[in-house]
Amino acid sequence: MNNKDTTNTGFVILISLVATIGGFLFGFDSGVINGTVDGLKKAFNSDSVVTGFNVASMLLGCAVGAFFAGTLADKMGRRAIMIISAVFFIVSAWGSGIATGSGEFIVYRVIGGFAVGAASVIAPAYISEVAPAKYRGMLSSIQQIAIISGLFCAFLSNYFIADISGGSTQMFAWGYEAWRWMFWIELAPAFLFLFALFFIPESPRFLVAAGKNTKALSVLTSLMGESAAAKLAEIQNTLAGSHHRPRLRDILDSKTGIRPIVWVGVGLAALQQLVGINVVFYYGAVLWQAAGFSEQDSLLINVVSGGVSIAACLVATFLVDRVGRKPLLLVGSIGMAITLGVVAFVFATGALGENGALKLGDTQGLIALIAANLYVVFFNASWGPVMWIMLGEMFPNQIRGSGLAVSGLSQWVTNFGITMLFPIMLTSIGLGGAYGIYAFFALISAFFVLKYTRETKGLELEDMEG
Repeated sequence: MNNKDTTNTGFVILISLVATIGGFLFGFDSGVINGTVDGLKKAFNSDSVVTGFNVASMLLGCAVGAFFAGTLADKMGRRAIMIISAVFFIVSAWGSGIATGSGEFIVYRVIGGFAVGAASVIAPAYISEVAPAKYRGMLSSIQQIAIISGLFCAFLSNYFIADISGGSTQMFAWGYEAWRWMFWIELAPAFLFLFALFFIPESPRFLVAAGKNTKALSVLTSLMGESAAAKLAEIQNTLAGSHHRPRLRDILDSKTGIRPIVWVGVGLAALQQLVGINVVFYYGAVLWQAAGFSEQDSLLINVVSGGVSIAACLVATFLVDRVGRKPLLLVGSIGMAITLGVVAFVFATGALGENGALKLGDTQGLIALIAANLYVVFFNASWGPVMWIMLGEMFPNQIRGSGLAVSGLSQWVTNFGITMLFPIMLTSIGLGGAYGIYAFFALISAFFVLKYTRETKGLELEDMEG
């Protein structure tokens, strides 16, 4: 193989950035709900259980979207699935804002979930399949930066809309409540994503699997220059033994039911959610109000957390191809376990106000804020981006789509469970108990990394085993 580096770096970065717009929408669509909870309660006259389902309903769509996107991407292509997801983002953003009842709202949020689930697994896969090994970790981590940037922009727009209108339940413009406009803001990046997707190539590894070798060579040439022919032959060799296009049952194993590498992917995906990160993202405003902060202060805390998250992701981008994936995951697990433990202790020992609500003293509130933001830092410098990087690159070519489908399903089902249970835990075991559980799973994640994960730093996708 020709080892001369002829990578068209600028082109690779450009098309990777287009794919990450899906990650931005993933983040925005996930975070926008945060500031709309009070508006939804009032508009739909819903209790805590229905409100929990209004928030979590998208995640059911995410689970379905992630599963079918992975398998359909092996049939239709990575780019085609991203185009479909862009259309779904547009429909969901518009529909969520015009909804007049919980049932209608849930339908549009589930459609948005299809899009988020698809973007969550296909964007990392696409980036991994077009990026050279030495840049793959960095470029894949941009996906997490995009996700957090989307969350940050959602928090920021929610904050300003609520500030200008006087609250999420107040009128904002043209006779519509503020919370509806919070959803409609997403239409701008969704249309940009749809437009930009028509100008990027299909994944060369998909094209080879589909038997379109001439087209694959053309794409590889635009990506790699003189190395294209050698890389084409290498990709063909990894698929030669199967004698069929990738399919879901390729992940099955006669001894373990599912191939061991897929079990590792499922574990990584589930543990990323069991540490409770999306409780912060989805219920941040509710969480901090439960801790005694005002709605406006709670929304501002979300904005600060979003900014901190972006900074942490930049750290991961810098380190992931230098120190590797496994060390970052391990440090992140330990850091999250400690900071979550501190948050749990503060919330568990806080005093109750006259109305029975948690009321933290100034010192306790400060400690909780610092520990919670450090938790966000550890997550976004490790498990946030690295889990998606690992899922995008750890599977052999033949099972990448199917492995992503099953792992993505695991991620979103776990996300749904955690999100749905939080309002119930809030009223039963309180914030301290909830965060204690998340701290326990953070500790478990450290043992999982040590025992089951393999380093993928610097390996070509054609060298992945399992």
